[in-house]
Amino acid sequence: MAQILLVDNDREMFIGLEALTSAEDIMLTHASSLQQGLKLNQAFSFDLVILRDRLPDGAASEAITALRDSVGTPELIVYTRHGDPNEAEHLLNNGCWDYLINPSHDQALLDMLHNAIRYRREKMAGRGANQGEICQFLKNEGVVGSSPELQRCLDMVPKAAQSDANILITGESGTGKELFASAIHRLSQRAAKSLIIVDCAALPRDLVESILFGHRKGSFTGADQSREGLIKQADGGTLFLDEIGELPIETQKKFLRVLQERVFRPVGGSEEVTSNFHLIAATNRNLRSMCDQKSFREDLLFRLQTFHIELPPLRHRLGDITELAYHYNERYCHYRKLTEKKYSPDFLMTLKNYEWPGNVRELFNALESAFTTAQDNDTLYSMHLPTRIRVQVARNSLKAMQASGAQRPGTNKVSTDGVLPKLQTLRDRVIEETEQEYLRRLAAITGGNLGQALKISGLSRSRLYNLYKKYGVSLKNWDKPTTDK
Repeated sequence: MAQILLVDNDREMFIGLEALTSAEDIMLTHASSLQQGLKLNQAFSFDLVILRDRLPDGAASEAITALRDSVGTPELIVYTRHGDPNEAEHLLNNGCWDYLINPSHDQALLDMLHNAIRYRREKMAGRGANQGEICQFLKNEGVVGSSPELQRCLDMVPKAAQSDANILITGESGTGKELFASAIHRLSQRAAKSLIIVDCAALPRDLVESILFGHRKGSFTGADQSREGLIKQADGGTLFLDEIGELPIETQKKFLRVLQERVFRPVGGSEEVTSNFHLIAATNRNLRSMCDQKSFREDLLFRLQTFHIELPPLRHRLGDITELAYHYNERYCHYRKLTEKKYSPDFLMTLKNYEWPGNVRELFNALESAFTTAQDNDTLYSMHLPTRIRVQVARNSLKAMQASGAQRPGTNKVSTDGVLPKLQTLRDRVIEETEQEYLRRLAAITGGNLGQALKISGLSRSRLYNLYKKYGVSLKNWDKPTTDK
């Protein structure tokens, strides 16, 4: 039985929908407010959530992520009495199944519900059949996570693999575009043939067409023999054009014909050559903006994005960071034949508070740096991470504190009475507050283990004891020292 949740403060809509589906294999639940709908959606697994665009306690556009990313990951249908083009675009771009204007309780609405339910069941069946193989392959390559944002992309992989439609994968640098392209190829019927990877940004401008289309002997200076192009090498397999936004505009027109006809003429050749390839293109650039600027052909963009997968940046799936960190730990220690290391709470907290502009690639590089710095340490602490990351996290924390209006004594204000203190006085005050905060965190991280505290802080026993005594921190639960170093 299909489970449907209707969210609308107007009970007439529920009565009409209930009458329409009374003879159907559908269980209909009603929520009279957005907050009630959110709670029900978290508590139960619905196939569809139908909600009005405007409710007294909020708008559908504000709750779309929370509704979509619940445990049941339902399909979402929003309906409106008036309609807003910008809101419709926002909702559809964020995974809404449909946007209805003035829905009526007739056969058309029932047919739409049947289609949504059928789509839902087919999607869930496909997810179960292919998810294990997809996840294992991508996990081996470093694509790890269980966030809804990543799950939506994983759901699209088997569909892309089963089709010969052109695929465009977009996303910031380091999000795993090439890994997804490899997964699509591996799961396709072309897996036995070659996956030809072309980095368009690395193609010499004067040799682009020769490299892609091939050339005949004597066609230009240095062409001492005929060479097969990369497009022909992909015959029967998959052609992956990475950073396609870097393809020269003059080459784009010729490549458009290749996509349309799957034929091309090698440089200096007199006969056309065919190649039956599956195209996957990727870019971290905004191709739509490039079209507006006339630096990318709009007709080529239309051809490329028959099937579009947009990979989320790491900062939009922070819940995956811990899983990624432990995956890297396992992989690194297995490769180095080491015992897996532990992560301190402050280490993981720092990872989650950093924005990762370089995404997963930057995260793995930072983890490699931390493992190298820690050497034989069993536990990784925040101090093992690159300084630039810790500095940025500290800056972000201070900005957030200042933005919220929170103030710590003596840090956000240089003066409280309009009179500036001496610079040395202010400096001493800031140093004292920093030292106190550091000592509190040191005690929490090490759990009173003096050896770890000395190693992390780099202080001698006597200096550490003097600092704790200065700030009135009890040391009775700490390991007892033997001799000072």
